Amino acid sequence: MPAALRPSMAAALAGASLWCLVSMAAAAAPATAEPVPIGQALPDVTMSGLNGADRSLSSFRGRRLIINVWASWCGPCRAEAASLERFAWSSAGAKYTVIGVSTDDYRDAAQRWLKQSNATLSHFIDRALVLENLLGASRIPLTVLVDATVSLITERRVSQPWGLAGGEPGAVGENWLLPGGDDARAERLPDKCTIQLKAGDVLRMLTPGGGGWGKAPDV
Repeated sequence: MPAALRPSMAAALAGASLWCLVSMAAAAAPATAEPVPIGQALPDVTMSGLNGADRSLSSFRGRRLIINVWASWCGPCRAEAASLERFAWSSAGAKYTVIGVSTDDYRDAAQRWLKQSNATLSHFIDRALVLENLLGASRIPLTVLVDATVSLITERRVSQPWGLAGGEPGAVGENWLLPGGDDARAERLPDKCTIQLKAGDVLRMLTPGGGGWGKAPDV
């Protein structure tokens, strides 16, 4: 499998855009890292373990790897971490290796939150923000996905969720592939399919809206 990395601004890996980036290279990252352009090789990074041993990014080459970049003070990061924990222990998540990378300034703050949250995944700290800068992360949480075949098993992409007691139906969900991240080339995907994403591609999933309850009053 190609070892290409994809950054995403994900929310529980649903209703999110999954961004593809680059392949992993053996060369070490410079001390002052700059964002890596899409399609270029990502330098190797040694990550300091928070709840385990140190690891190099290149040691995960060839795996279906999900990296979550977070900080202990970030509320959305905490919510996403909980979702990724559930995903990692699900049958679908068993196909992936999920790790977390903290951008906290203080190691003890990151470790304290990991203990409070009963984290079971492997987490590392990136105090120098080398990995965050390489990925061009202007905000967190940031989720990075290793290049892999993606299978979609979704519902309500054709028929609308019905309303109750005279309520209006909800909007159907949509699955879109944006080759190279280009909206002009967007391709609508069926509710169930298997696709191979390439570096630079974006998978956009819009979840269906719920149907209404009760007839709306006349205005």
